[in-house]
Amino acid sequence: MEARDGRERCWLPFAMKTPDQIFADSLYIRRHSRLSTQQLETIDAYLSELLVTDSDKVRKTHYFNDRYENIYVDRFECAELQQLLDESRQLAAELIDVNADELSVGFWFNLMQPGQITDWHTHDDLDELVSAVVYLKVPQNSGHLILKSQTRTISLESASGHYVFFDPSTPHAVAENLSAEHRLSIGMNFGLTSSKIRYQSAD
Repeated sequence: MEARDGRERCWLPFAMKTPDQIFADSLYIRRHSRLSTQQLETIDAYLSELLVTDSDKVRKTHYFNDRYENIYVDRFECAELQQLLDESRQLAAELIDVNADELSVGFWFNLMQPGQITDWHTHDDLDELVSAVVYLKVPQNSGHLILKSQTRTISLESASGHYVFFDPSTPHAVAENLSAEHRLSIGMNFGLTSSKIRYQSAD
């Protein structure tokens, strides 16, 4: 099987859906979080404090355009964040057609201050099956998600509490944050637990 960029990809087990099947009709799939606005704001406040204090729990990678695009939190004490990660794994499992406990999730935070962008990139570095982003804080005019295929480019308005799932091989970027506030989202890659991928080591 070939990815959108022409590279060959193999998938196991046979019963699950591949990215080409999941996204055959669209470059993306939206879902809505069941967490309340207050719960999302709690996660935003918790992470914002960690990121500002530059805690030893935080690791930063992918330095482009004078900022780190990927921020990893190795340890956290936030029940709402764990709820969000559990929910994301369940939603991804439904798309791939596997049990949630068969999936592992690698995740990182993308904090965009006013005037910042996220460059074009893909997530297909390892054995990712599905990628996603979920939005915590999205002020008005803080930057659309842009997805690109060989034939078209689409711009998606982001909203707090929304997930966007997409093929890891799909190039994507985030337009400039034109607001006066920060924009915070969580990027995710999902793969099979049995493959024992260490997503966070792929800097």
